[in-house]
Amino acid sequence: MMLSSLGRSCSAHNVVHSIRASAIYSTHRRAMMSALSSQPQRLPEAHSSSNTKQPLKDSPPVVVPTAKSLSSEPASPQVAARPPPVPKAERPRPTIRSTKAVLSMTPTAIQRLRGLLNSPTPHLIRISVRNKGCAGLSYHLDYVERPEKFDEVVQQDGVKVLIDSKALFSIIGSEMDWKEDALSSKFVFNNPNIKDACGCGESFTVA
Repeated sequence: MMLSSLGRSCSAHNVVHSIRASAIYSTHRRAMMSALSSQPQRLPEAHSSSNTKQPLKDSPPVVVPTAKSLSSEPASPQVAARPPPVPKAERPRPTIRSTKAVLSMTPTAIQRLRGLLNSPTPHLIRISVRNKGCAGLSYHLDYVERPEKFDEVVQQDGVKVLIDSKALFSIIGSEMDWKEDALSSKFVFNNPNIKDACGCGESFTVA
């Protein structure tokens, strides 16, 4: 009987001890959970320190290719800019020499021509050269109503005369004069182009 009572007493003591231990454990666990919930949670590091890449020292700069370098066509050579054109020096203008007058007339010749042209029927006087005389050529004057297509018009002091285009080479530069003497009165030409003339002066040869 005594052993049975002692067994029950020990069993009851163990139960009480277990209940107390369970209560202490539960209290301690709640305290730990409360402490953990009050602390901020740390996120796990994405990479460990062992995997951290160290920066490369003295690494060359990276060259990014441009669109031109990626083109398959060869690069065109650079052409140096051309210098500005040098202004050309102005050439001296040629001096225009006064051309030789086809024909000039003395005051006496002008007076005589004016008297011939102031007739009731207006006409023009045309000077030409014909093959005549012992020297070959002679002067010839005609009245005409209008000039020919290629006639040269000479006008001086209000007097106008015409020169045949075929006679220009023989007459150019001549001076026309009017001469009167006891034997004759006529127009004469002081012609620098004459090479030879007959004794009477009626015909001439040009150079």
